Amino acid sequence: MSGLKNSPFGKRLRATYQDNEEDGPRRNRQRVNPIFYTATSSTTKDATPESPITTRDMYGDRFVPSRDAGDMRTSYHLMDESGPSTPSKSRIIPTESDALKEQANAIFTSILHTEVTPPSPRRPTSPQRPTTSSSATTTLPPSTPTRKRIFHYTSPATSANPSTPTRRLDTPTDEAYSMSPVRAESRQLLESPRRQLRSVCKTPYRVLDAPDLADDFYLNLVDWSNTNVLGVGLGSCVYLWTAHNAAVSKLCDLASSNDTVSSVSWVQKGTLLAIGTLSGRMHIYDANTLQVQRSYNNAHTQRIGALAWNSHILSSGSRDRMVHHRDVREPTHRPFKRCAGHRQEVCGLKWAREGGPLASGGNDNKVCIWDLRGSKRASAAGSSTSGSGSVEDAGGSGSGDAPLWKFHEHTAAVKALAWDPHVSGVLATGGGTQDKHIRFWNTFNGTMLSELDTGSQSTQVCNLIWSLTSHELVSTHGFSSTTAQNQICIWKYPTLNMVASLTGHTHRVLYLAMSPDGESAFL
Repeated sequence: MSGLKNSPFGKRLRATYQDNEEDGPRRNRQRVNPIFYTATSSTTKDATPESPITTRDMYGDRFVPSRDAGDMRTSYHLMDESGPSTPSKSRIIPTESDALKEQANAIFTSILHTEVTPPSPRRPTSPQRPTTSSSATTTLPPSTPTRKRIFHYTSPATSANPSTPTRRLDTPTDEAYSMSPVRAESRQLLESPRRQLRSVCKTPYRVLDAPDLADDFYLNLVDWSNTNVLGVGLGSCVYLWTAHNAAVSKLCDLASSNDTVSSVSWVQKGTLLAIGTLSGRMHIYDANTLQVQRSYNNAHTQRIGALAWNSHILSSGSRDRMVHHRDVREPTHRPFKRCAGHRQEVCGLKWAREGGPLASGGNDNKVCIWDLRGSKRASAAGSSTSGSGSVEDAGGSGSGDAPLWKFHEHTAAVKALAWDPHVSGVLATGGGTQDKHIRFWNTFNGTMLSELDTGSQSTQVCNLIWSLTSHELVSTHGFSSTTAQNQICIWKYPTLNMVASLTGHTHRVLYLAMSPDGESAFL
């Protein structure tokens, strides 16, 4: 090969190649960068051999974002989940509140943030020489090592210098041995135990046909007895549905008297069912014999929309604005107590457990607390203020003729009333279309504990009932927005967080009753 290079043929070949390099064809030839940038041509006359290096634009094959700042939302243009800065005037109830999905989304967000924005790598520090004391000013002369071994190996993990980094492969749990595609922090988050969320069935296990069920906010046509029998008022008839065998029987028919059922209520213990009518009559039936036990033909002058039992005491609220109390053991038809505290129709009545006070709600947007035992207020006599500043001084005598407390916070009719079975003296009340609030009261001192805005532009709180097995409240709604119509919501107390939201009704959920075991509800 060296002989051919120095031969006359080789010299002529090199000379010919150099002449071709000096001529113009090279200027028209495209230069190709074999790595990143494409072919370019330089046809300008003033191009120099150095110009391609200084004038070319470097184009990479991809864009790698900088992760030093650690701001994932700014780097990846993610949307802010907090929404607009201006607060919304109305809060719409979500159509689906799935706690499991929310928990999974929170875990996914944490893992995504951990994987996409890892912490900045730590640069290993170089070993430093140990500092010598100031007294040691003289250097030691070189000495011959006493060890006879020429090569000596020491593990970095056992080094006396703490600044020397340990070897990764010596740790069995190092990421180099991991088969998982995610980091150790993400694996720890995935493998950590999570709180078991209560599953709420969102589909009804049975659907009952209820023709002629009145669509009237001021009536109470459904109640569930302690013997597991459901009573429903349909037009002029009352039907009984037995839960354990799904048997249906007709209790009564008021068509002969040209009357219509407006309210039903079971006694706490037993088989007696009280029925109120539009004409102001009241009947008491025995569900076992299907026979009427007592009838009060002149119970009220107008329709009876609310009934409530307290052992043998039967209380009734009517459109005539009165609340009557009768002892069903006495033969007389006259009430032993009449209470006048509302200026419009009484549409809600609830007795507290164990002979406590009675709560009444009316179309005048007021809530009255009655105590027939003659108890006086816990505060000083004549006090007319509370924590919310909306309690009217109704006399404070405690004789039962005037309400013990009177709350004015609601701005619409109050039909939904529910006494807390877990905390004594706590009452939950719900307002109508213009109010859409659930408020919680301490009836011992007349203060409002908290309030909950149930949401959309026209949400009507139709019913409230407490769970017997957990400290939760069930509310039913009507006249809702188009995104969340006729919902049944479950709220956790006292945090007032939504546990679940049930849908499926095509009309307002005006009636609500819970089974005696607290596991089922009819709505």
